[in-house]
This record gives sequence, structure tokens and C-alpha cells, in this order.
Amino acid sequence: MSDRSTAEARPVRTVFLGSGSFAVPILRRLSAHPSVEVVAVVSAPPRPVGRRQVETPTPVHATASELGLEVMTTARLRDPAAIADILGRAPGLIVLADYGQIVPAELLDLPHGALNLHPSVLPRHRGASPVVSAILAGDSETGVTLMRMDAGLDTGPIVATERVALGDETAPALEARLAITAADLLERSLDPWLAGELKPRPQPGEGATLTRPLRRSDGRLDPAAPAIDLERTVRAYLPWPGTFVETDDGMRLVILRAAVAPAQPGDRPGVFVSEDGSLALTTGDGRLLLHQVQLAGGRPMNGTELLRGRPAILGRAVRA
Repeated sequence: MSDRSTAEARPVRTVFLGSGSFAVPILRRLSAHPSVEVVAVVSAPPRPVGRRQVETPTPVHATASELGLEVMTTARLRDPAAIADILGRAPGLIVLADYGQIVPAELLDLPHGALNLHPSVLPRHRGASPVVSAILAGDSETGVTLMRMDAGLDTGPIVATERVALGDETAPALEARLAITAADLLERSLDPWLAGELKPRPQPGEGATLTRPLRRSDGRLDPAAPAIDLERTVRAYLPWPGTFVETDDGMRLVILRAAVAPAQPGDRPGVFVSEDGSLALTTGDGRLLLHQVQLAGGRPMNGTELLRGRPAILGRAVRA
């Protein structure tokens, strides 16, 4: 760990911006770091959750309250009042993770800048859904990038990167793993950054991709697609927007866990079939084994259980 000069020995006043669960381990690690003082946490406002629409704070808001940190909530960070409130705390550094808003230029020009922890190896998978996009693309590795923020969307210079192998994780499992990776990366990079020893480098000009926010309609599976693409989609879209197929008569089947199997002679895409006594769906190039499914209003069950209770499902076609 680097030693900062005597003039910099006092903890750096730091504002943390975050909302989602990815940011929680990062906030915990930052708040415990001796080189900074977290003077405020900025998060999205509470929103209604669940059937009863109970006003619920973000995971970061809840964690900050637990840690005894002051919380600011704003739906619009560009609001002049929000900017003035943050700058009024005289921060020397901003750290951001899983926040979901563009940071205005007035907050980027601080003595130690504004750092963002992004769950991908930039410039690949910039934007709103990097974890989901890495799974959908079938990437063999992903990671976390610590970058100094600029006016663009995840385009700032890279301070440090940590790569990790990508297996068959679901999006929540991968996000949780990357959150710990991000916290580790920040912890070991913070002192060298504050001491001026880490020099950010421009992002590579090639290999940039941009991800988009997810939509509820993304969850409908196209049975004509390759089986491996459908299996990745099931893992990537858990828990939201989720994945489902729908039969011509309106039966909706949510798919929670799946695997890939080869096609059999006579298969045509989009038909429920039996695979070794369990339920499968024929696809564009193989079969999707439906290991865990859920009918509307029902409980999760395995494909064998569903097939046993509803044998007439065999041979039924699903909508493209």
C-alpha cells in the first residue's frame, strides 16, 4: 500500500454514488478505508416494491444507513440543487458504482477526480447491462474496470482492470462475484491513485460495444434460435425480465433453469418434447432441456414434475 505525503495524510473527503446491489460491497470497503472519509452517499429515491407497493430504499441507501453514513436521494443528479449539495460538502473524490445516471461535468473536476467501477473489461460492454451482455455473448471472461469518469458513457480513461473467467453463472451470481472483485480492485488501487502513482490510460479504440437497458419484452424466447443462445438468455435474464414461452392457446411457461441437448430426427423448432422422461423444447438447432419451470400463478418445479402432471403438453407448439 502506498504512503501519501504529509499534506495528503488527512482522509480525502469522498462522496459515493450508487443504488444497486453491485455497489454494496464496494461501499462497505470504501467506508472502511483509512485514506478516505465518506461524507455523503447519493442514491436513487425509495420506490414502491412488491404487491403491496411498499416504499423501499435502494440497497445502497439501506447499507449506508446501516453504516451510519449520510444519504442524499435524488431522481435527477443534474438538478442544480443536487449538484450544489454535493459540492457543498467539499469532496476531493467521487466514487461511483451501479448508479444509473450520467454524472454532470461540475462533479468530475475534483482534486482526485471521479472514479467509476464498471463490471466489464472496457471498452467491451459499455452502458446499462454489462453483466447480462457478457453472458448473452458467451464471453469466456469478463471483469471489472476502474476508470476515471469523463463526459461520455463509460468512455473515460482506465485506471485499473481485473479480469475473471466466466463460467455458467446466472446474472445474479456473476454480479455478486464481480462486486467482490470490484471492492478488491478499489481497495488496492485507492492509495496509489490518491498518491498520483496510477496514471489513467485511454481506452482502446477497437473492441468497444454498447449495451442497452433491458425491457420486459426481452424475456420472450424465440424457439427458432440456437439452443445455446436460449440457454444463455435464461441465465442472463434471471431474475428480470425472466424468460418464458407461450403456446398458441395462451399458456405461459416461465423457464428458470435450462441446458442444451442435441436435436433428434424429425425435430422442428418450438415444440414440447420428452427428453429422457423430462420436458424439453425443440429449437433452431437442438433441444432446450427445461430443468426448472413455473406456470403462471404456480410454484417453481422441475420439468419431469410438470410433464408428469400435464402429459398433454407434449407436442404442443409455442409462439415465435
